[in-house]
Amino acid sequence: MILDINALSSVADDEPAVVRVYRQAASIELPMIVLGEYRFGIGQLRRRSEYDKWLRELIAATRVLAIEEETSRHYAGIRAALKKAGRPIPSNDLWIAALCRQHQLQLLSQDQHLDAVEGLERVGW
Repeated sequence: MILDINALSSVADDEPAVVRVYRQAASIELPMIVLGEYRFGIGQLRRRSEYDKWLRELIAATRVLAIEEETSRHYAGIRAALKKAGRPIPSNDLWIAALCRQHQLQLLSQDQHLDAVEGLERVGW
């Protein structure tokens, strides 16, 4: 299961509903894009060293997904389909959706606009 930024933040904050789903996942993958968003976010916090330590431990226990040439093909296809349907989504979410399709993994996210992406299974909490 791939974590979106809202899922990662909620797990870090130990929110019970998302933690239940997170703990049931067979595996956890983190897109490089989500890591960048999260690091930017925690950089603004007083407790950033605590969150950074938690993130380093999570990274050691998970797989980090990088953008590859194959990812770009999925990105282009998703973006074209959403544009044709008149349902654009934010660029970072396009890349995350592309990684989900590339690796055939579910996405843990509260972002309902991702439901418009064909072949993407979003899991909410």
